Amino acid sequence: MTLVFAAVMVLVLGAIGVFVYLRFKAELDSAINSGLRSRAADLVVLVREADSGLRDGRGNLVGRAESFAEVLRADGSVVDSSAAIGNQVLLSRAQLRDALRRPVLLSRGSMPAPEGASRLLATPVTAHGRSWVVVVGTSTGSRDEALTDLLQLLLIGGPVALLLASLAAYWVAAAALHPVEAMRARASEISAAQPDRRLPVPPSDDEVARLGRTLNEMLERLGEALEHERAFVADASHELRTPLAILRTELELALAEGRTVQELREAISSVSAEADRLTQLSEDLLTIAQTERGELPLRRTRVDLRQVLESVRRRFARRAQDEGRAIEIVGPGLTISADPLRLEQAVGSVVDNALRYGAGTIQLQLLAADGLAEICVRDHGPGFPAAFLPRVFERFSRASPSRHDGGSGLGLAIVSTVVRAHSGTVRATNWEDGAEVRFSVPMTAPS
Repeated sequence: MTLVFAAVMVLVLGAIGVFVYLRFKAELDSAINSGLRSRAADLVVLVREADSGLRDGRGNLVGRAESFAEVLRADGSVVDSSAAIGNQVLLSRAQLRDALRRPVLLSRGSMPAPEGASRLLATPVTAHGRSWVVVVGTSTGSRDEALTDLLQLLLIGGPVALLLASLAAYWVAAAALHPVEAMRARASEISAAQPDRRLPVPPSDDEVARLGRTLNEMLERLGEALEHERAFVADASHELRTPLAILRTELELALAEGRTVQELREAISSVSAEADRLTQLSEDLLTIAQTERGELPLRRTRVDLRQVLESVRRRFARRAQDEGRAIEIVGPGLTISADPLRLEQAVGSVVDNALRYGAGTIQLQLLAADGLAEICVRDHGPGFPAAFLPRVFERFSRASPSRHDGGSGLGLAIVSTVVRAHSGTVRATNWEDGAEVRFSVPMTAPS
C-alpha cells in the first residue's frame, strides 16, 4: 500500500512541480514582455517628437542597469543607443527587415553588456518622413535566477514531501491493519482444545470490525458443530458399547462348558439380535453422517405413495399381528417425485416407534394440499410425553431414559433427515387418542 501510494505521489508531485515551474516561468516572461512594450511605447513617442539625433532624449534610452535601448535607421545604422551597448547593432539583417514591418519579440544570447541572455522588442516607427526601428531590451538574468531557485526548491521539497507522505501512508496502513494482525495472532492460538476463544474486534464499525464479528460468528458456529459432533460421538460410542457388551457376554457364556444345546441356541439367537441392532445402528449413523456432509443420496423417480405405504404395511404386518394390532391405509393414491426407498425408510421408522411405544390400530393417511403430499402416521396410545416433544427429532433422544427398550434414539432423527433431503417438513404432535407424526413433501422435485 505504501509503495502504491508513493508511486501515485511521485506522479502527483511531479505534475504539480512541472505545472508550478511552467506557470511561474510564463508569469515572469509576461512581466518582462509587458515592461518591454511599455518602454518601447515611451521610446516611440520620444522618437516622433525629437528633432534630430534623439540627443535631447538620450537619457530615456538608459533606463535601469539591466535594461538598454537603441534606435536604428532602415539601413541598420545606429542613430542612438544606451551607453551600455554603444554602437552595437542588436538586430541581424533578417530581424531588421521583419522589425520594419511589425513588432518583433526575440531572445538573444550572451552580450558583452549587460552580461547574460537578454529579451529584445523591436518596434517599427515612422517619424520625419523616415522609417526607424526602436529596439528595447532587458537582461533575463534575474528571471533565470528566479527559475533556478524555484527548480532547486522543487527538487529538494518534492522528495522531502514524498518521504513524509510515504511515512504517513505507512503509519496509517499499519494502524489500519493492526487489528487484522491482532486477529491473526489470536487465530493462531485457537485450537480444538480451546474452541470458546474468539478474535479481538476493534471498537470501530468499519470493514475490519465487521470482518472480526463475522469470523467470531463463524467460530461460534464451528464451536457448536464441534460440541455437537463430540456429543454425537459420545452417544454413538455409548450406543455401540451396550450391544457389543451383550455380544461379548453371550459368546463367553456360549463357550463355557456344560452348556446345553437349547442354551446355545438361545445364546446364538441373542447374538443374532444384537448383530441386527448393530447393523441398524451403523446404517442410521451412516445416514446421519451423510446428511451432515450434504451427501444424503436420493434417487428420485415418480413414486406412488400408496404403494410405499403398502410396502411398509407388508413389512410390519407379521409383527403387528403378533401384537394383536392392525395397520390401515387411508386416502387416495398420490404420485410425487421422490426416492421410494428413503421414504419407505422414514415411514417405517415412524411405524416401528408406533408398534414399540403405541397401542391400537396404526393409521397411515395420505393427503394433498397446496402442491404438497402429506403422510400422517397415527396410533392409539399414550402419545409423546410433553417434555419430550421439543426434542423428539434430536439424535439419541428417548422418551424413556432406559436404553434397553430396543431403540437407539435415531429413528425420528432419520425421519427428519430424509424429509429435509426431500425439501419437506416434519412435525410430531399428540392428538386426542395418541401420537401423530406428519411430514409434508413437495409433489415435484425442486429445480
